[in-house]
Amino acid sequence: MSTETENKAALLQQLRINRDDEQKSIVSRRAWLIAAAVALLAVLAFLAWRYFAGGERFSVESVTAAPPAQGAGGPAAAVLQATGYVTARREATVSAQITGTLTQVLIEEGDHVKAGQVLARLDDTAQRAALAQAQAQEKAAEAQLVQYQAQLEQARRDLVRNEDLVQRQLVSQQALETSRTQVESLAAQVEAQRKQVQLARATVDGAEVQLGYTVVHAPFTGVIVAKAAQPGEIVSPMSAGGGFTRTGVGTIVDMDSLEIDVDVNEAYINRVQPGQAAQATLDAYPDWNIPAHVIAIIPTADRSKATVKVRIGLDQKDPRILPDMGVRVSFLEQTPKEGEGAGTPAPKGVLVPATAIVERDGQSVVFVIDAGRARQHAVSAGQGFADLRLVQGIAPGVHVVRAPPEGMHDGARVEVQKP
Repeated sequence: MSTETENKAALLQQLRINRDDEQKSIVSRRAWLIAAAVALLAVLAFLAWRYFAGGERFSVESVTAAPPAQGAGGPAAAVLQATGYVTARREATVSAQITGTLTQVLIEEGDHVKAGQVLARLDDTAQRAALAQAQAQEKAAEAQLVQYQAQLEQARRDLVRNEDLVQRQLVSQQALETSRTQVESLAAQVEAQRKQVQLARATVDGAEVQLGYTVVHAPFTGVIVAKAAQPGEIVSPMSAGGGFTRTGVGTIVDMDSLEIDVDVNEAYINRVQPGQAAQATLDAYPDWNIPAHVIAIIPTADRSKATVKVRIGLDQKDPRILPDMGVRVSFLEQTPKEGEGAGTPAPKGVLVPATAIVERDGQSVVFVIDAGRARQHAVSAGQGFADLRLVQGIAPGVHVVRAPPEGMHDGARVEVQKP
């Protein structure tokens, strides 16, 4: 009986659930899940840091990939290309000629103004008071002159009368001499008073000029590109301490005076001549070729960059051309013989600086700037044009890194340097 009881107890013991083992299993699973979650969060945090911080930020210079100029298939062939900026030959920051408080500013950015148009007005209370005072002094001087002239006329009549009386011996010679002295003295006073009247009139003219200085006029026809002051601010032609005084009201640009300044490597300046035909392509409009010509080669070199500045004139004016726009200029050379090379299509691809092409994993790549990051693009490099190379693999108009650093990788954060 006891044996049977023991067997039953053993069976019951086997069927009993071990709560301690189950608890340990739950704790183990929870620890594993927590560890996995921490690891996942760490990975996500690292990926977020890589995405938003991007590691090192590179400060780079940007250039625009531009299509090559029409080659032998057109009337001229490009012998050299260079980059530069649109500049205004006639640009002025307009200011008042006196220090004063602005009461009106009649311009906004983008306004077209004509020569002589009123741009702003200053408080003219003091100038008008000075003009009124000068005008009053002029009138007083003129009245004094009239008084002296009347006295002189009376003195002359007295002199004539005394001369007659002396001949009839009714007055003494001394009385006659006194009359003559009086006439001469009054004549001198009249002449002096005339000078005073001239001085008063000059003072009036000066006061009118000062009053005219309270109105700011456009010196030439152009477009307002910057508004530098607001009504209530003090404007002065000279800078005052403290930084509370404006030195200009606005900046006006004569759009008809726009031209291009490019820096040509001094090793290739012998390919450029004054009057030479050229073709300009704006970075903003890479498919638009603008006929141009060389105005002059500035007779000095920049030793730090080993370049020479060349002025380029635009043969066509267009509202799309704006100051400080980036531009690429192709210097053209006439084909030696008509029909020679005719029908040759323009080379395919875009032009980028040779320094923009680097090796990554055994292939030639360039880095395109997109939303603050450098995107790696594989390209096939072709013929060279001075310091430029023709490449295929990127579209015209994209901005590429001029000289990618050694550690730059795909997706790296970049900060474009201002020119």
